[in-house]
Amino acid sequence: MRNLVSVDDMPREWWDGLYSRCCDIIAHPGDYADSCRGKIQASLFYEPSTRTNFSFQAAILRLGGSVFGFSDPKGTSISKGETLADTVRITATYSDAIVIRTAKEGAATAAALYSEVPVINAGDGAHLHPTQALADLTTIAQKRGEIADFCIGICGDLRYGRAVHSLIAALVKFKDVRFCLISPGELKVPRYVRELIYINGLKLYETDSLAESIGDLDILYMTRIQRERFQNPAEYERMKGVYILTKKLLEGARKDMLVMHPLPRYGEITPDVDSDPRAVYFQQAHYGMYIRMALLYEFLRLPKQMPPPVADAAAEITCGNPICITQTELYLPPLISVKDQKRCGYCDKEAGILI
Repeated sequence: MRNLVSVDDMPREWWDGLYSRCCDIIAHPGDYADSCRGKIQASLFYEPSTRTNFSFQAAILRLGGSVFGFSDPKGTSISKGETLADTVRITATYSDAIVIRTAKEGAATAAALYSEVPVINAGDGAHLHPTQALADLTTIAQKRGEIADFCIGICGDLRYGRAVHSLIAALVKFKDVRFCLISPGELKVPRYVRELIYINGLKLYETDSLAESIGDLDILYMTRIQRERFQNPAEYERMKGVYILTKKLLEGARKDMLVMHPLPRYGEITPDVDSDPRAVYFQQAHYGMYIRMALLYEFLRLPKQMPPPVADAAAEITCGNPICITQTELYLPPLISVKDQKRCGYCDKEAGILI
């Protein structure tokens, strides 16, 4: 692999090697203190971030490398109208890897078309968040010893939760994982994500009740209702607070169940849960730094490589998703993902909105 845009394309063998490297870094951090000296990471954060941005910065610094970038594009030429392609081309000349987060779905896919250095997707809108999935896999492996034979309940905003989408795409690569998807009807996981479970022959149960499901779970993965993803504020107000994990509710859970959360939280886990030994979400963020160290260690060692020529845009094929990167970067070539049906190759929206 040269880019990490989606875990959907991540070979299982690649994960095994990456996790092995991560475990070695955890056990022998001093051996890696100068392993990336002279290497530079570029951080292009068009959207706010705490854990992802800070953990990537901590990761490269602990490897002996350097970092530059922005957390507010208003202070860059992007505010003057510079295209994503040009920003990426210029940034790649100064760096050895690019970490990008934007509110535009498919932006990381677009960036990889124009970059001569590896591109790492740090979150694109409500679409994907592959490095969060790597942090989640690392946490499960560290706490359970292996990633196999468990029931995971994923609760909250499954429609807009990019961490959820990437986690499911990662977990379907492992054996005997059973999914319990807990959400209101309006916030169900997108169909293309649900189909990943079925295609891989894994079991799926959907419900709107956390209380009725919690006793059957080996892992509970809580998520917040994401105010910034709702087009209609009234819809958010109606949905917020629909699921709240409390100490009382945990009484009905297994004694060895793990409680995970990609963070930030916004009331969906009460503070009294933090002291419960089953709560591992702060450790989860810590493991995220180590797996990102392993990822950077691998990617920063790759030589620069000019990407293949990019085709011209074809106006007759466009995506109707209003937050797809193709809506603002009009020069992008059309990409259509063809598996069981046609989808936009940037944002994964189904063929019904391709016009």
